[in-house]
Amino acid sequence: MVTWGKTPVLAALAIVEFIGPCRFSYFDEAGFPVAKPVGLPLIQIAATSIDQTANTRDMIRGMLANSPAEVEYDLEIGKERIQFRSGRPGRIEPVTSSSRGLEGARPTFVVGDETHHWVPNNGGTAVFEVLDRNVRKTAGAGSRIVESTNAFNPNEDSVAQRTYDAYLKKPNGKLLYDCVEADSDEIDLKDEDAVRLGLRQAYGDSKWVDLDGLVAAIQDPRTSQAQAYRFYLNKIQESADAWMAKPVWDGLRKDDDPIKAGDQIAIGFDGSLYSDSTAIVGCRLRDGKLFMIHLDEQPDPQFSKLAADWQVDTLLVDKRMREAFSTYRVEWLYADPSYWQNVVGTWALDFKEKDKDGREIVFEFSPQRALQMTKAVERMHTAAHLAEDICHDGNPDLGRHVANAVVYEVPQGVLIRKESKRSKKKIDAAIAAILAYEARAEAIADGRMKVRRKARLRSY
Repeated sequence: MVTWGKTPVLAALAIVEFIGPCRFSYFDEAGFPVAKPVGLPLIQIAATSIDQTANTRDMIRGMLANSPAEVEYDLEIGKERIQFRSGRPGRIEPVTSSSRGLEGARPTFVVGDETHHWVPNNGGTAVFEVLDRNVRKTAGAGSRIVESTNAFNPNEDSVAQRTYDAYLKKPNGKLLYDCVEADSDEIDLKDEDAVRLGLRQAYGDSKWVDLDGLVAAIQDPRTSQAQAYRFYLNKIQESADAWMAKPVWDGLRKDDDPIKAGDQIAIGFDGSLYSDSTAIVGCRLRDGKLFMIHLDEQPDPQFSKLAADWQVDTLLVDKRMREAFSTYRVEWLYADPSYWQNVVGTWALDFKEKDKDGREIVFEFSPQRALQMTKAVERMHTAAHLAEDICHDGNPDLGRHVANAVVYEVPQGVLIRKESKRSKKKIDAAIAAILAYEARAEAIADGRMKVRRKARLRSY
């Protein structure tokens, strides 16, 4: 059987696992291994929705329908399920996050197609975790799981990314990882010869591929650089819409010189009450080091019964803010007043009274004011890409929120937002970090940063 593309390969493997000899039985007299069929084959075609399983299921049905195997094995080829007419145990079936009885099943073979689309937001990672547990329970009998994927987006935390990361951590383990991609890390997408060479490397011996068509697709102005790298050249690239590339953010981590009590800092505050998170982020004045002071975030509904009735603990947020003012020398606080007008107003009065010079410390900063917000977004983005006057302490929640942010254009410039209104990927800590970094700039411009001078020995 000749197959073109990864989905047909998965379909062929599913058929072999269903009716073919695919488990080791014994060695023959010549020393060659002899296979036997699976006694109770349960092949699951998995995805986050029933529609996403259609590609592989239709390919399986197309290969079996009107084939000798259909008659020889007396197969009943249904729209969604394939089984034996005789009632013999065994079937090929689709499973999704909404499938009943997903937990505890005993699949002998699981197909996960296009796992770069299996992300936390659509339940894909949760589906995979259950399937993986099920397969591991009977792995000793030969049960296994196979994935196919394009190059994943490193900002999405997909199943494909998790599998790749696991392979890197333990390359000699039981994970078999195979990937063919363009050799060069950087390809000039306007250079037709360079693009064609990269495609030849990525597609290997797939001689049937229309390279001219793929070159044209890559050089089409409507094709983003990220799409060209990931879907044609099979190179791992961040989304073209991502605000901060993961390698850029990771490169700003600075573990030495930790934040200490008494440091001069600025603070950014982005608050909510119910669905979104509430974040307080600090930024040290002398080096722009960002750090998380407090994050109140809705728990994942899949793992907590409290998620449905969750709301921000406003008293705890107020306590953490006051602790920050007691611990550090806070010179400037930018706060989004939405839903928190009374609290922010109280902070403004209380912290001004406590300042020995009676200065204003708390200022409102609404991200809805596009002009000032675009300037703040640009300031932090530019500093990060130049790796100048900015760093962070590696807080994973702050990094996650920064990675979740995508850009969109407004007449005033570029702003950030969630990937969709219903997305569970929060960005509130990223907003708070932007406000903190902007507050730092304001404090320095206002002359509030005190530079410690080293004592000099004078001799006469």
